[in-house]
Parts: sequence; C-alpha cells; structure tokens
Amino acid sequence: MSDPLGFPFGMDPDALRDAPLFRELQRVMASSSGPINWELARQVGVASALEEGPDPEPTEEDRRMLDEAVRVAELQVAGFTGMELPGDIVHVQPVRRAEWVGASATSLRSLLEPAAQRMGQALEAAMREQMPEDLGPMAGMLTQLGPLLQGTQVGQVLGFLATRVLGQYDVAVPRQAGSGALLFVVPNIARFEHDWSLDPTEFRTSVALHEVTHRLEFGRSWTAAHFAALVDDFLSTLTVDIRAIQERFSALDPTDPEAVERALGGDDVDALFGAVLDDEQRLKLGRIQAFMAAAEGYADHVMHALGARLLATHAMIEEAMLRHREDEATDPVFERLLGIDMKREQYVAGRRFCDLVVDLTDEAILARMWGSAQAMPSLPEIEEPRLWLARTV
Repeated sequence: MSDPLGFPFGMDPDALRDAPLFRELQRVMASSSGPINWELARQVGVASALEEGPDPEPTEEDRRMLDEAVRVAELQVAGFTGMELPGDIVHVQPVRRAEWVGASATSLRSLLEPAAQRMGQALEAAMREQMPEDLGPMAGMLTQLGPLLQGTQVGQVLGFLATRVLGQYDVAVPRQAGSGALLFVVPNIARFEHDWSLDPTEFRTSVALHEVTHRLEFGRSWTAAHFAALVDDFLSTLTVDIRAIQERFSALDPTDPEAVERALGGDDVDALFGAVLDDEQRLKLGRIQAFMAAAEGYADHVMHALGARLLATHAMIEEAMLRHREDEATDPVFERLLGIDMKREQYVAGRRFCDLVVDLTDEAILARMWGSAQAMPSLPEIEEPRLWLARTV
C-alpha cells in the first residue's frame, strides 16, 4: 500500500509510525484546523515560560496597586495628549506568565493567522516552482507540517516574551480589544522592581503610563485595520526559498527526538519562511516599520514626559528600562512571526521624531498623527521631522 506522504530521502514509513514522537506529532497535527496549531502554540509557550522559574499568582495588593496606577495614568495621558481615551478598559487584570501566553495567543490570532496563511501559500507556490519532480511527495509532508511549524514558532516566541514583558503592549501591535482587560505580568514586574531596586508604586505607574498610551493609540477607529492591511500587503508578495526547507529535512532522522526538535523548533526556524525582498517589498516593509516606530516612539515620549512630571524616581526607572531593552537588538514578534525586520534603533528614532516635533511645535501638533492613516509619518519623515511638519501642518 502506498504511503500518502510518500516519505522522501529514504525515510521508512514504518519507522515513522513506530516512533513515539511522531505518533504524538500526528495527534497534535490532527487537532489543527487552520494555518497555526494554536493548541501546540499554547503548550510550547506555557512550557517555555515556566522554565524561567516560579510563576506565582498575583495578590490582591498587586491588583489594588495596578488599579490605582491605571486610573492615574488614564487621567494624565488624556490631559497630556488632548485625545479621548477609548472606553473599553473594563478592568485591570494582573496575570501570571502562563496566563499572558494564553491571552496573547487569543488577542494576536487575528493578526497572525492571515500572516501564516500568506506564508503557507507562498510555501506551496515555492514548492510547485522550485522543488524537483522526484521530491514532489515531500510537498504533502511539508503542507501537513505547516501548522505544526507555525504553532511551534508562535509558542516559542510567546514563551520567550512571557518571561520579559511587563504589560499587554510590550508587544506593541494593534489587536482585538477582547474583554476590555488591560493585562500586567506581575511576576516580571516584581522581578524587575527587585533587580533594579525600584519603588513599586512609582514603577507600576510608569508601566501603566506606557500601557494606557498604547491603548490610546490602538483604540483609534482606524489603527487595527490599517496595520493589518500593511502586514497583509507586505506578505501578499512573499517568496520563499525552498532550498532551506529541503536542507532542513533531507538529513532528518525520524527516530531521533532531538533531531526532530531541531528541525521543527530550532533557533533558526524562521529561516524556513525567510522572505527574499525586492524593491517593492522593501517599500511595503518601510510602511510597517514607520507605523511601529511612530507608535512605540509616541508611547515612550508620553511616558517620559509624564514620568518626569509625576515620579520622583523617574530617572532611575528610565535608566533601568533602557538597559533592559538593550538586550534585544530586534523585535522577535516581527522578525520571527511575521518575517519583518524591526530593529530597536527604529523605535529610538520614533521617540526622537516625537521629541523634535514637540520642540518645534507642541503636543497638539504631534497628536495629529493619530487622526488618520494618512497623517502617520513615513520612514524618511521620522528621520527628518520637518518633512512631516511641512506635509501635515
């Protein structure tokens, strides 16, 4: 009887069926009904997050402190920016790392699934065009592995982030509003306070200023749809180099769990979906980079201005945050999940843009960029804010 997967490279189908790991993989693959296996993503993410150590439940005191910090932040951010805050913050939700993984998997689903679908389509197209005829049976195997690969990758990134993020918008992308809760990862906040000897009340107020400002940005009626359109436009012409996939699986020993783990979830798993950018895609990528640089730059600008006004230990908090961010040269969400190169220095440029616009004009002029998609700065305008002022004022 012929094997439906037609295992290439001399792999023995019976060896695969007898391997416990592959039996488990078959079970997990069967649970997937979309481009990302979300059950696997949550399992991988939670397991990775718990490797960091204890993940204690937030206390009632944590909830009280964060409730108060958010209410202060809402009043201050609204008054400082002159913009109306969205009314969807129903409650503040202190969470464990594992809870953040599950909540983020849900809230990011509407962004990541279309991206994964695009990548899957690009992978199939690449296999049709680039794969030699004698390796054609491998296409079926890779197609079935797609949701597994994507789920593993999403889980790895969420698990890594769960050990570092302080709030919901440390992953600063527009997302579904969900229940209206604003999440704070208390184990990470408490560890950060301890490591840097920070005053808990002041530090949590600073984190709340950042989170509320992002909710203000992404609560605009146009931001979520605009960002999703930018990402979809970028991924719509994605191309995949099938050679990386062939090389990854050609030497795979299906009876070796470690080899399978390396193939499905190694540090370079993103190489499986590495895009080859042409000039058109670089232009599309630039639009995404500009949006995110402006969003994070504005949040940092507001947090700095209000923190300096409200918090006696603001200088200590800002120094600690700068050092914390220096550990990451790139944003793993964009680089590994969306194939988008987003460097930390671009976020710094966004903050510099906001600061200079206010130096030249005022906060009301700067806030105009959140009036519509057309008012957002481009990458050249972020580098030279006077170009943006000439266009919009």
